[in-house]
Amino acid sequence: MKFTISLSALVLASMLVSCSNKNTVTNMPPDENPANDTTTSKIVYWLTTADGSSLLERQNALPLSSSINSDPTIEIDTTQRFQTMYGFGYTLTGGSASVINSLPPQVKSNLLNELFGPGENSIHVSFLRLSIGASDLSSSVYTYNDMPAGQTDPNLDHFSLEPDKTDLIPLLKEIVAINPDILFIATPWTAPAWMKTNESSIGGSLKPEYYGAYARYFVKYIKAMEAEGISIIDVTPQNEPLHDGNNPSMVMQAAEQAEFIKNHLGPAFDSANIETDIYIYDHNCDKPDYPISILNDPQVRKYVAGSAFHLYAGDISALSQVRNAYPDKDVYFTEQYTSSTGSFGGDLRWHMKNIVIGAPRNWSNTVFEWNLANDGSYGPHTPGGCTTCKGALTINGSTVERNVAYYIIAHISKFVPARSTRIGSNIAGTIQNVAFRTNSGQKVLVALNDNEAPLSFNIRFAGKTAKASLPAGAVATFVIE
Repeated sequence: MKFTISLSALVLASMLVSCSNKNTVTNMPPDENPANDTTTSKIVYWLTTADGSSLLERQNALPLSSSINSDPTIEIDTTQRFQTMYGFGYTLTGGSASVINSLPPQVKSNLLNELFGPGENSIHVSFLRLSIGASDLSSSVYTYNDMPAGQTDPNLDHFSLEPDKTDLIPLLKEIVAINPDILFIATPWTAPAWMKTNESSIGGSLKPEYYGAYARYFVKYIKAMEAEGISIIDVTPQNEPLHDGNNPSMVMQAAEQAEFIKNHLGPAFDSANIETDIYIYDHNCDKPDYPISILNDPQVRKYVAGSAFHLYAGDISALSQVRNAYPDKDVYFTEQYTSSTGSFGGDLRWHMKNIVIGAPRNWSNTVFEWNLANDGSYGPHTPGGCTTCKGALTINGSTVERNVAYYIIAHISKFVPARSTRIGSNIAGTIQNVAFRTNSGQKVLVALNDNEAPLSFNIRFAGKTAKASLPAGAVATFVIE
């Protein structure tokens, strides 16, 4: 289950966290006094270097002692409590599902357990993003209610999940069997073409006369997926609503999204007893005015759980800007791609700094990279879809290659389970970092050396200090035991 936080602007103490079913309330672990922690004796950590010579590789433990030195020091403070983390993962596109399903059965089983399983060899992916209908990384363009040209279906009599019953839905069932607690957020790349102003899969806008039908389309999707054993915990009304050039895509301006939610989607969810949360925007950090303008309307705001962001433009601090305007609403980070033209070290550094570290430090409850898997030609994709999007995995025949996005997410998902809490940690020189407390009481620090030279630094907790160092551009996850 996903947990929804209700925070005042300055809360740093213990919080009540309510389940997404709006009925269950769970107390967070009590505040700690680090000075009273006398059991901590060492820090274990896992390292990935910019040159790939170490890939999520466990290192020798660092002893903790009372000695100090003049190196920059990261202080971990469990008395500072921020947001709860709902989970970390990728988008499981239709293309991802098809290439994963093409693997030999035992190879596929091993991979799914490595991604989603409970064992120590798993990276514990805890949240997946799905497309409602095709994304541009599906092998063809489709929705769940396509009609021949010139025909419409306002009653949605022809609605069907059939296009996803070959690859995506069977794979989701396997994943749920491995991890019944995994969460799903879903978003459409387009409405059915007959609902749109240009009657095309590319661009265009939703016709006002079909706002009600499109709201019912969401209800049908959520109920149909639930019937398949797949619970959609969150939706956004539109992926990248200001981008009209993708295939598929659809434009939805802020005023249109507000109208759709206020008078159609929100009431439709209420009428159908749908408890799925609605997250707005789902686009770049350069337009924080988009979600803020929607949240400014109290009649829309009552239906909205939060806002979602990508970072192909703007600055990650936009998440804090929106969160500070509405502290009772979540912020999500839902997509960032790695390119076929990028370098391992360059992508590792940028994504760790801005996404894995930057998004939680700006109040995000989630971190998603983009596509989970594709083949060696960066397919499947639609005609006009992304040809340079590099999956976290490259799958060819029976071979699985783990790419930089795999390690970007693994450095946090493997060690920070859902319902962990972000806690206090200072930026020490160019060692970018973010810290968490898990429900089992472990303290986890994800750190990046954002420098062109190796750096030494200290990690300090409960009056004890460990001496650490990182090569240039390297990332490490430290766990205080």
